Amino acid sequence: MKSIRSLVIAIFITSSVRAVTIDFVTVGNSGNAPDTEVMVDSTTGYGSVPYTFQMGKYEITAGQYTEFLNAVAKADPTGLYNTAMGDPSDPSFGANIQRSGSSPNYGYNVAADWANRPVNWVSFWDAVRFVNWLHNGQPTGPQGSGTTEDGAYHDVGDQALFGRTPDARFFIPTENEWYKAAFHKNDGVTGNYWNYTTASDTTPDNRLPDPGNHANFFDVIGAGHPYTIGPPYFRTEVGEFHNSASPYGTFDQGGNVWEWNETYLFSFGTSRRGVRGGSAWGGYYDLQSSYRINESTEELFTIGFRVASSIPEPSALLLSIVAFATLLAARRKPTSQDRPQP
Repeated sequence: MKSIRSLVIAIFITSSVRAVTIDFVTVGNSGNAPDTEVMVDSTTGYGSVPYTFQMGKYEITAGQYTEFLNAVAKADPTGLYNTAMGDPSDPSFGANIQRSGSSPNYGYNVAADWANRPVNWVSFWDAVRFVNWLHNGQPTGPQGSGTTEDGAYHDVGDQALFGRTPDARFFIPTENEWYKAAFHKNDGVTGNYWNYTTASDTTPDNRLPDPGNHANFFDVIGAGHPYTIGPPYFRTEVGEFHNSASPYGTFDQGGNVWEWNETYLFSFGTSRRGVRGGSAWGGYYDLQSSYRINESTEELFTIGFRVASSIPEPSALLLSIVAFATLLAARRKPTSQDRPQP
């Protein structure tokens, strides 16, 4: 079953010229109990998910987002690119994604030493459009129906009507999905959770190298090492804290950049999209399971995102494989062995 699903994910992701490949880990223990931890906004009861799903192993990187821009942002009417992305200097803290040319012939590139660091300056709607693009098979073309404006989600940009479609293959995780992948102890359907995404109840260290229970955050009380790496990058490459995975195998859910949740939540008197996890510019308290906040959908240098994925039913998997194989056969050019012999 797992090998079949991996094949289908590869089919959907590698069908374009310059494919974005995303590594996923399985988040099982469906129907687990929620956490009883009380959040900073006095709410509780997060982390219960009644189904198995897949969570992105890493945050979406500047390199992956650059491929997205090159596919659908030759003209960029929805503002998927923020010019601050191209400026890594203080105070912009961009991802060093450079844009060249002019609309409708923009081109984008990112330096190799920035490509594997998480993208930032992405709004919630930018992240949603990236997910729609994945769901639609990573097409190349203008932003619109069939590329960025529908697919996994409908009514993009409309807070009242926006929603996930029932057949979404990729999506921004809900708060409960994100919380479970980050903090649940992966010990069955229990309500057991860690305080930190590093599978620990002890405050992480922010330094490299990583012997375990380390993360990228601003250590306000650390002697001589407030930032993990400091300028110009601030963000470490995804997975660089290789000994500090969550119990399900995700990396950097704590630190590096805050991550968007799909959930439209009420907290501290406002209803906005949720973010979790803390960043390279925030303290250790942002990384705690109890730290629950929301943000408007705007682009900020501290926020990026992670993609989750559904697990199709076996019948849907087999149909997808058959359909793809048929398409390949139809497109295969004849060889000398296919031609009639005299």
